[in-house]
Amino acid sequence: MRKTYLLTYMAVFIAIGTLGAQFLWFPAGIAKAYPVQHAVNVIAAITLGPGPAVVIAFTIGLLRNMIGLGTLLAFPGAMIGAFLAGMLYRWVGKKIAAVFGEIIGTGIIGSLFAVPFAKLFMNSGTGALFFMPSFLASSISGAFIGWIILLKVKQEHIIRLQGNY
Repeated sequence: MRKTYLLTYMAVFIAIGTLGAQFLWFPAGIAKAYPVQHAVNVIAAITLGPGPAVVIAFTIGLLRNMIGLGTLLAFPGAMIGAFLAGMLYRWVGKKIAAVFGEIIGTGIIGSLFAVPFAKLFMNSGTGALFFMPSFLASSISGAFIGWIILLKVKQEHIIRLQGNY
């Protein structure tokens, strides 16, 4: 039964992240910012753990690319951010740690990883400072949205599925 709950929660987060990208975005420098992705990353990292959060981030990125709402750069930033958010929450035990994990993971590490990723897969030779402002704007806004949502939700009413996934 636990795996059924986990898969159901993951499917709901994937649906929210994919549909949210269609309705809530804003221009951020050279790219579009999709803060719902980062809010989902923070919420999933806290409620489900780092493994499921990375799978959710990957699947949202894949679906966004399939329906034309994203680029290949949706993968490295979101997945690194989701992983770091989950790990920092696990290590520190505070929700704000997941927020900073998402911001550092996506906004800084993800934007740096995007440079060789873009060169390899997109034939683009842009530098790190080209991606960082957009990645930071998106991850900061979305991570804090996720944090605010979690502050408003009573934690004891959320079924905790966090484990060794």
